[in-house]
Amino acid sequence: MQPSNSQNHLTDLTEFGADPGALHADTYIPNNFPQQGPLVVVLHGSTQSAEGYDRGSGWSAIADECGIALLYPEQQKVNNPLSSFNWFKPGDARRGSGEPLSIRHMIEQVVKDHAIDPSRVFITGLSSGGAMASVMLATYPEVFAGGAIIAGLPYRSADNMWEAMVRMKGFGGPSDSKLDTLVREASTFDGPWPTISVWHGGSDSTVDNANADSIVRQWQSIHQVDGPPTRVEDIDGFPRQVWCNEEGQEVIEEYIIGGMGHGTPIRAGGAAGLGEAAKYMLEVGISSTRHIAHFWGLTK
Repeated sequence: MQPSNSQNHLTDLTEFGADPGALHADTYIPNNFPQQGPLVVVLHGSTQSAEGYDRGSGWSAIADECGIALLYPEQQKVNNPLSSFNWFKPGDARRGSGEPLSIRHMIEQVVKDHAIDPSRVFITGLSSGGAMASVMLATYPEVFAGGAIIAGLPYRSADNMWEAMVRMKGFGGPSDSKLDTLVREASTFDGPWPTISVWHGGSDSTVDNANADSIVRQWQSIHQVDGPPTRVEDIDGFPRQVWCNEEGQEVIEEYIIGGMGHGTPIRAGGAAGLGEAAKYMLEVGISSTRHIAHFWGLTK
């Protein structure tokens, strides 16, 4: 296995089921990956590739640090000319079909191939990848212990391209009660539900940060933590809102990164730095990758 700072070091996952969504897949398995270790599924944003998102976010570097397996589903231009995941298309937003089923098949294959602990599977994504993470968390909640949605949108907030463009600008969308119902009706699952981490730029003009608050509200009722956050704290100079359940477990967190546009927040410099700045990989002094991994209990 090549080192994490290689420009091309992900490995093709060539076989993973019927692939009804016609997606590509890459993996990264660090040399120190333990038996029954965790898996993080990482979904790139529009105009990005799996390799590019890995370089920018630093996920393979933290995988080396902490012994984490990575799976990178990758969109193909034949499906979407911007390489966006088709989170707004009904056939790609439901359990048992399209892109979600392809991703589910990928996860099954990687869990089998690398003796991964099936109770420690997580998913994150940026933009269209964040919106597809919302899809996966709603349609296959039994698969995931946690999810992190970066500059994304709530599950089923749009059912076509026109609605998707309007929702991205922060207009309209389902009511809070409907948002809750959409998740509950996406599968027959009844808990325990995956924990949710939400990240968004305060100055995002591509996907309005009203969507971050809608994602939080979509999952508040699911987790039975309605109302204001349990606490608000300062992390690397930014506010972190946290909602805890009756047992005191942190089940939802939200970061709104003031002044940041559309992209994944990174902190590339310093001893704990990860990733590298690029388009939609924004150096703002906080590593969403490191903090998400910590929220999921994956850091040493």
